[in-house]
Amino acid sequence: MPAILRFGWIFLLLVGCAALPGPAPRPSTFDLGPSPTGAAATAKPQAEPPLALATPDAAPAYETTAMRYRYDGGAAAYELHAYAQARWSTTPAQLVGVRLRERLALDRPVVAPGEASAPRLLRVQIEDFSQVFAAAPAGPGTASRGVVRLRATLTDTTGPRPKLLAQRLFEAERPAPSADAAGGVQALTAATDAALESLAQWLREAPVAP
Repeated sequence: MPAILRFGWIFLLLVGCAALPGPAPRPSTFDLGPSPTGAAATAKPQAEPPLALATPDAAPAYETTAMRYRYDGGAAAYELHAYAQARWSTTPAQLVGVRLRERLALDRPVVAPGEASAPRLLRVQIEDFSQVFAAAPAGPGTASRGVVRLRATLTDTTGPRPKLLAQRLFEAERPAPSADAAGGVQALTAATDAALESLAQWLREAPVAP
């Protein structure tokens, strides 16, 4: 093969390789960060009766590691989206479950269902765990907030059958410092801590099993 043709093929091969797409960037992974009660939760619990805590459940949209967001107003408020380049390190139910256990352990021993004798069982359902933007499409200056909504159900486990003691919905919202996934994480973390603090206060005042 003449040298000029050989060099031509090499040039075309190099150009072709340069045009190939590179590997897709890996999504950023987030969690709720250090718990504000983590260190204190290792201290001796207060003299509240033990509580059995079930692993939280979540609405189907929050059973994955996808980070969800939506827009305010009209039909857009009913449509959930997921960030393409950001995700949770695990499901929201598991993230909230760890945070909830650490917070409740400040007041009482917290055990898994069936692990030890406990007069009450707490179940938590995550109904909303999303970043909500004030307008669509979201830009650098668009306001957004983290919205957390939890439904807590408390039952008496001392009898032959569980008996409903109380049920309540807890909702908290906190503003996001930026209109992106990182800002949503900070807002959802603050909203989660606020909702769990209200839940802990409610448990201290809820009926005690006979």
